[in-house]
Amino acid sequence: MKQPFICIKKVSKTYFEKRRVLKEALKGVSLDIHQGEVLGLLGVNGAGKTTLVSILATLHPPTAGEVYWNGESIYKALLPYRRVVGYCPQHPNIEKELSLGENLIFSGRCYGLSKKEAEERQNEIAKEFKLEEYLEANVDQVSGGYRQRFLIARALMHRPELVILDEPTVGLDSHIRRELWGAISKLREQKITVILTTHYLDEAEHLSDRICLIHEGTIRTVDTPENLKKQHQKNNLEEVFLKFVDDPDAEIFNSGVENE
Repeated sequence: MKQPFICIKKVSKTYFEKRRVLKEALKGVSLDIHQGEVLGLLGVNGAGKTTLVSILATLHPPTAGEVYWNGESIYKALLPYRRVVGYCPQHPNIEKELSLGENLIFSGRCYGLSKKEAEERQNEIAKEFKLEEYLEANVDQVSGGYRQRFLIARALMHRPELVILDEPTVGLDSHIRRELWGAISKLREQKITVILTTHYLDEAEHLSDRICLIHEGTIRTVDTPENLKKQHQKNNLEEVFLKFVDDPDAEIFNSGVENE
């Protein structure tokens, strides 16, 4: 049997303040992520979504547990793992002293691209995300929609195998969100693994191969959107999620998932 692309094993994250436990953000979660799938990570604010993706992006270490990449702990191959990960953060972190084009090239160079490779990739990715006329602009000179296009484009500069999108369309107009959906769908076509956190249930249903419902630091259910709708006898994923929010401890949401 083929091993998972990413295997999360009993990962916990506890935040401390002056040696006092401030919050248990993750409580021994385990999850397999498959090559080329789009995994929608859903939960209310504070459920642990951003903590989990920040661990997968190696921004924060877990308090306990392991993350395996192709069968090997990412902490034994941290630099090679980071080279295959692209991260689009929830809050923009764009260098304002550089133009958008310079930011793209800087990102590519950080991931080991030569100057020529970075320039060629910049042109390619700018065309794909319709950023060509904004390459000389800085972040304050573009709309929120183009800022989000840029963030996704930057995450793809080094051709990653895993892309983490943390609320990539929050606050955007519907037509801009739909355009970005197309970009995310293309990643699946290219067999790139995508982890998507979002509060837009229509977005999660449209884009995700599987949905992972997380609550109070534990994973409750992982299944396809279609199976979730069928199992809960609902017309859409939003209705399933509202049922989950109303009663996350219901037995139907707590079967077949390994937590510590």
